[in-house]
Amino acid sequence: MRIEAYTQVQQIYQSQKASKVQKSNSVAKSTDNLQISSFGRDIQTAKAALAGAADIREELTAPIKAQVQNGTYSVSNESFADKLLKKFEEMR
Repeated sequence: MRIEAYTQVQQIYQSQKASKVQKSNSVAKSTDNLQISSFGRDIQTAKAALAGAADIREELTAPIKAQVQNGTYSVSNESFADKLLKKFEEMR
């Protein structure tokens, strides 16, 4: 076995390894950029507006809530059944 040939091969691999390291360093210097489209900005604006709005519209629910607490709120069984059957038909 010739040792001189081994050292020559090792020198070739060392030079290739060094060039790979230099390439990876040049890639690491690049920076990432993020661009949000106008549609994306519109969605962010809409989400912010919704986050600021109340989940429950008190002007509509307050009278019904008061009727329930007073015991004066009543629901027609026929209208409830009709709406229930309508929803059932929509879901099928």
